[in-house]
Amino acid sequence: MSAPHATAASPFRQPRAVWAVAFACVISFMGIGLVDPILPALAENLDATPSQVSLLFSSYLIVTAVAMLFVGWVSSRIGAKRTLVTGLAVIVVFAALAGATDSINGIVGFRAGWGLGNALFIATSLAVIVASASGGFSGAIILYETALGLGIAVGPLLGGELGGISWRGPFFGVAALMAVALIATLAFVPDLPRPKRVTSPLAPLKALRHRGLLTMGIMALLYNWGFFTMLGYAPYPMELDAHELGLVFTAWGLLVAAFSVFFAPRLQARYGTAPVLYANLLGLGIVMAVIAAGVTDPTTVIVAVIVSGAFIGINNTLTTQAVMLVSPVERPVASSAYGFLRFIGGGLAPYVAGKLADATDLSVPFYLGAATFLLAIPVLASGHRLLRRAETDTGEAEPVTPTLTPVGTPAPADAPPVIVAVGAHHQAAAVVDAAARLARDTGSPLEVVHVRQTAVVEEQAADTETEAQAQAAVTAHLDRLGGLGVAARGQILTGVGDHAAAGRALARHAAEAGARTVAVGRSPRGPLTQFADGSFTSALTHAATCTVVLVDPDEEPRPLTARSLTQLRSEAR
Repeated sequence: MSAPHATAASPFRQPRAVWAVAFACVISFMGIGLVDPILPALAENLDATPSQVSLLFSSYLIVTAVAMLFVGWVSSRIGAKRTLVTGLAVIVVFAALAGATDSINGIVGFRAGWGLGNALFIATSLAVIVASASGGFSGAIILYETALGLGIAVGPLLGGELGGISWRGPFFGVAALMAVALIATLAFVPDLPRPKRVTSPLAPLKALRHRGLLTMGIMALLYNWGFFTMLGYAPYPMELDAHELGLVFTAWGLLVAAFSVFFAPRLQARYGTAPVLYANLLGLGIVMAVIAAGVTDPTTVIVAVIVSGAFIGINNTLTTQAVMLVSPVERPVASSAYGFLRFIGGGLAPYVAGKLADATDLSVPFYLGAATFLLAIPVLASGHRLLRRAETDTGEAEPVTPTLTPVGTPAPADAPPVIVAVGAHHQAAAVVDAAARLARDTGSPLEVVHVRQTAVVEEQAADTETEAQAQAAVTAHLDRLGGLGVAARGQILTGVGDHAAAGRALARHAAEAGARTVAVGRSPRGPLTQFADGSFTSALTHAATCTVVLVDPDEEPRPLTARSLTQLRSEAR
């Protein structure tokens, strides 16, 4: 997070294992949007009603939801790689079977099997990518997010192109591409160590006893109800062929990806998680109401669906981060519990929407979807204080992040300390040693804060390093400094979500500790990456009440200001 590189590390310098899983991620994330362009064709060719076709979503998502409760237990018993490979194999088999069947009921059934494979894959893919990354975990996470965005955007395009040839095309296309990903995963991804402790299959359900997690999960259920109502039924009133539908949902997917990766973190940093979600859910409710009111006008529906991509991208990112902020349980358990409720909402919505559409008219499901978006606002408001406390870390709620964990025996703090922030990087020691010289010159004790980040993407969260690894890194710094006669103490800062949040958390800690100076090294991440998830150094500099300096082993320490930060970003380019 703060290594003294003169140039930014590229997220694309990763081992073949990371690339293999990233390719599989692209294909997996295609799964939902891929079938949207062929929904009308399926109804026409298989003599099925829209409500019958919508069960493709219901079977897929309900099985995914239930499977999310057990994937942690499976992964902890057989290991992440085997779980990943099993999920890929299941997707290959059931996608091919869906393409080979001649009945809508057969496709619905095989999509259920596809959902099982999807749950096994998505529950472990982020963790495998992070564990396999040797080009820096930040780069690996950016690669994962890129794969997600590419899959969401390209899925409808590929579905439209293949669906223009035959409705079977998208299913066989996924099976073929996922088979390639399966072979690459088997060949390039190494065996990963199994967790020391087996996760109970009941742990996700027990975790829902925590008010914060349950509140966010119910909000996600309502949100996904509206979201999948739109995905399942919007293609019909558009009156477009498969190719044209593919282009519409590709434009939608591009907005989802862009607002998820680039804009959601910036809005969160400026306004806070809850206010952005309130406005976003209101915006989605309005968009769905426009679709309902203009359901007989294809142009209105097309424009509204595309615009909804911006709101959905923001919501997907911030909802998951909110879940992780308020959850006092292990990340995988929180992910499974949240995923269960989220996918249950998405699975039930198309089924109910079909029944309503058959009994009334096509506008009613969209009005209900608008209502669920709006109902999610008071649900979120009921947990507002928990989320706000989690973001500001006042210590008034259950254990939340960002958190600071002392390491080793505290050194006497008879003078304001110099705090140095470092991450899991091979040049972290050089940054600490440079900060130690600054502390010695000012007669101050040194505090080493090791930043341990949790990556949050979609409904998944993965720690970039274990607690034991973080403690070992801090202990190594303290032992080395002790040998040099430098008085030092250690802390581990565990953060969730973007780097900017961790920077603000460190600024609060520095103020509470009465720090003289906070020292950081050059960020190894490029300007695009820092724009996407926020800059740790920028957030720290703007929030800190003390001096923030850039330390470099080859240069004199220099204070950071808004102007110097701009210069640093220019140099990184």
